[in-house]
Amino acid sequence: MPVYNKLVRDKIPEIIENSGKKAITTVLNDEEYLTELDRKLNEECAEYQQDKSIEELADMLEVIYAITLARGYSVGELEQVRRDKAEKCGGFNDRIFLKEVME
Repeated sequence: MPVYNKLVRDKIPEIIENSGKKAITTVLNDEEYLTELDRKLNEECAEYQQDKSIEELADMLEVIYAITLARGYSVGELEQVRRDKAEKCGGFNDRIFLKEVME
């Protein structure tokens, strides 16, 4: 029997059950959930680094949204902070690579 011990999307147990298998799950407390979300973000980032697919980018975004909500923020607040930072410091569209700063 494969052991996964990882955070999965909400419908995964149902999908497993529909395939004729039994999913053994538990519900995490707040601290465990945040820890596992951080681990999941690292997992999704590594998967993106491996294949560079839009699906992996979407997975990263889903985890980021979950972390945002779990930490007590709204997705709207996250987007506002992103916009504010982009306005103040810019985005990454100009492809600027800082090599060094001379005194």
